[in-house]
Amino acid sequence: MLAVGMMLLAASPGGTVANLFSHLFHGDVALNITLTAINSVVAVVSVPLMTNFALTYFAPDLGAGHLTLQFGKMLQVFVIVLIPVGIGMILRRSRHAFAERMDRPVRIASTLVLALAVLGTAYNERAHALGYVTSVGMVALLFCLASLTLGFVVPRAMGVEHRQAVAAAFEIGAHNAALAITIAVSALHSVPLAVPAAVYGLVMIPCTAAVGRLITRGSSRPAAVKSAMAADTSG
Repeated sequence: MLAVGMMLLAASPGGTVANLFSHLFHGDVALNITLTAINSVVAVVSVPLMTNFALTYFAPDLGAGHLTLQFGKMLQVFVIVLIPVGIGMILRRSRHAFAERMDRPVRIASTLVLALAVLGTAYNERAHALGYVTSVGMVALLFCLASLTLGFVVPRAMGVEHRQAVAAAFEIGAHNAALAITIAVSALHSVPLAVPAAVYGLVMIPCTAAVGRLITRGSSRPAAVKSAMAADTSG
């Protein structure tokens, strides 16, 4: 079940945390938002497919029963994923000033939601918490590091600009743990399935911050600031 939970986490798209880290480390936030919207649409299909595949492979006895993500549960995933993204896109389009004012509060609230989801899962499974961390802690850490590294190195190797590569790294590396926990608990009614996402949520923040600092070292100033400084110098 922990392996299935890791697959559910891997299938989950990036979230607001990815946009937040991209903003902090001077990535292309507009690209992050676009990728989040696209990945959220794709996740409506990919999350059930990957989760059902994982259940069939790792837990065939359970996968054939009540844990399968069937059509009704896919609709729940659709609501969980697309409704918030759709509301945000409509507000940014129709009420841009309001969306700008709400940007920081929403980022903070999203981080708090992730923290509450992680803490709630940890509390429900407190009797087995140490065993779960021992079982999936290293896997979650390696998964996070590998996702962030590939998300940055591959675009750079293909000639993508630094800011876009930073955005890609966070979008690929900072998975939406809160979404994975919600699907596991609400749609699949299984707290153990949510454990890998909860553990990942604990290691993702410091890990992503460290990688963000590493990949932006020497490029910490935004391109616009550098251009302005260059213009002042030439003047």
